[in-house]
Amino acid sequence: MLYFIQQVLNGLHSGALYALLAFGYALTNGILHRTNLAYGGVFAFCGQTMILAAVYGWQVLWLTLPATVAFGVAMAFAYAVLLGHVLSRGVFEPLADRSPNTIAAATLGVLLVLSELSRIAADTKDFWLPPMLAWPVTFAEGPGFRATLTVVQLIDIALIAAAIAAGGWMLARSRFGRRWRAVSDDPLAAALCGVDQRAVFRSAVLGGGLAAALAGMLAAFYYGNISFGTGLVYGLKVLFVTAVGGYLSPSRAALGGVAFGMAESLWAGYFPIEWRDAWMYLFLVAMLVLIGAGRDSRQAA
Repeated sequence: MLYFIQQVLNGLHSGALYALLAFGYALTNGILHRTNLAYGGVFAFCGQTMILAAVYGWQVLWLTLPATVAFGVAMAFAYAVLLGHVLSRGVFEPLADRSPNTIAAATLGVLLVLSELSRIAADTKDFWLPPMLAWPVTFAEGPGFRATLTVVQLIDIALIAAAIAAGGWMLARSRFGRRWRAVSDDPLAAALCGVDQRAVFRSAVLGGGLAAALAGMLAAFYYGNISFGTGLVYGLKVLFVTAVGGYLSPSRAALGGVAFGMAESLWAGYFPIEWRDAWMYLFLVAMLVLIGAGRDSRQAA
């Protein structure tokens, strides 16, 4: 039983990361309605930018550890804002009226560029952060075994929960949220009512980029490193998770991310880990097929 509790606790942390990524992806996709393969690249790029900036601050600027971390976080958020600006104005807006495959191909190119920039900036090396706030907090204990989470995991979960709660409240209660829902439901009708579609879209892309950057930094703090190929792996997972949870509802997409992280953790705890990703993708595809079949049957009725 304690082992099961440990896997559930592990799933809460990984699920929180997926939830934040899914929330940010749905925030953009709810208006874009196109596959965005660059999202995982933003996640990995910002996480690695934070690491590289922290290494520079420590080794070159001789900053203290708190100042080094703050410098890395500031640089990662700055690049997230820059990427949001470039993607919204240079990629999404010019291609929004083209074939859906056009944006998929363009964002795949952006993903590859970000991965290569990260690799070149790191000189094809892996830089690791030192363990931070790695003290265990015990939730359950038995003879010879304790179910724990580290302090950094608890901080990650708390920050992500606060970010998603704030984002959900904004979408439900704020003026931006009302405009976002209007543009997401019917862009032409929203424009006829005086809603500035371009401003709403740019704000949504910026919010999604900041969510990806926060997830990337929190993952880097916990794991200590983010590799160059991480963006593609996480991007594909979030794409499927968001499709299951709902492209038009960031909060439901976040719940889908939590469920996926929990399932992934339980699989890793009880089944061969080398088959985990294959079975998780199969599970997501099956869910999409069932959801699509249910939607078709309701429309036929």
